[in-house]
Amino acid sequence: MSLIGKEIGAFSTKAYHEDDFKTIVKNDVLGHWAVFFFYPADFSFVCPTELKELADRYEEFKEADCEVYSVSCDTHFAHKAWHDASEAIKAIRFPMLADPSGKLAKDFGVMDEDKGFAERGSFIVNPQGKICAYEVSAANVGRSAAELLRKLQACQFVAKYGDRVCPAAWTPGDDTLKPDPTLVGKL
Repeated sequence: MSLIGKEIGAFSTKAYHEDDFKTIVKNDVLGHWAVFFFYPADFSFVCPTELKELADRYEEFKEADCEVYSVSCDTHFAHKAWHDASEAIKAIRFPMLADPSGKLAKDFGVMDEDKGFAERGSFIVNPQGKICAYEVSAANVGRSAAELLRKLQACQFVAKYGDRVCPAAWTPGDDTLKPDPTLVGKL
């Protein structure tokens, strides 16, 4: 079952952000673009490489009116401890959401109940709180922040110009496609 167009569920969770503990709720997400970046666990191997790359591109996401929320089933206390202990994680300026109950991971369909953690899932959520793109990978396969940013930009372009579509590897400034209106909805 596809999650495209699914509205994210209501939530309230603790986060580690800007050297403080905060509460993030669904309403904080609405009104701008958002990326929910699920990863299996703090103090792990692939996760810090992904999060560091995402942190290095954070300003580009912010320039695109997009907030990034990293999410794992760890507590906000574990996020702080990892932040304090890891040079890579110290670079993070986006909220690190705590999901120890797995509620968010379940809502986004990435919770591995047997292992007790979330699979690697990247979700682009529009300002209305609906998922417009996502990718889920096995825990041992890292993701690309550059590709996630490109997908965000494509989603934003399509949202702005609904009669255009973005071909493979499209980046801002590239040509787009205008589908035959008699075929729209029949594909």
